[in-house]
Amino acid sequence: MGTQQRARRRKKSTRRQSKITSFFIVMAVLFVCVFSVVRITELRAQGEELAYTEAVLEQKIEAAKQENEVMLAEQQYMQTNKYIEDVAKDKLGLVYPDEIVIKPKE
Repeated sequence: MGTQQRARRRKKSTRRQSKITSFFIVMAVLFVCVFSVVRITELRAQGEELAYTEAVLEQKIEAAKQENEVMLAEQQYMQTNKYIEDVAKDKLGLVYPDEIVIKPKE
């Protein structure tokens, strides 16, 4: 009988170890799953934030391109004789000899 009792004790011990091992494996898998879900959620939020930042930066780039075009057009205009004439008339009050200047009464 002593041998049968030892064999039963071994089986019980093996079953306990098997249950404990299974428990730890399940807990490890659950931990990995929870960690993965949390990380995926964080990455999605970060992706949305980056997409918003990208859209804002693209709008700024477009606005800068338009401003650049306006400045280039203004620079080209400033290199013409028409601009020089306009500045001379507006700022200095100069006119051609054959022009008549009519000023509004103040």
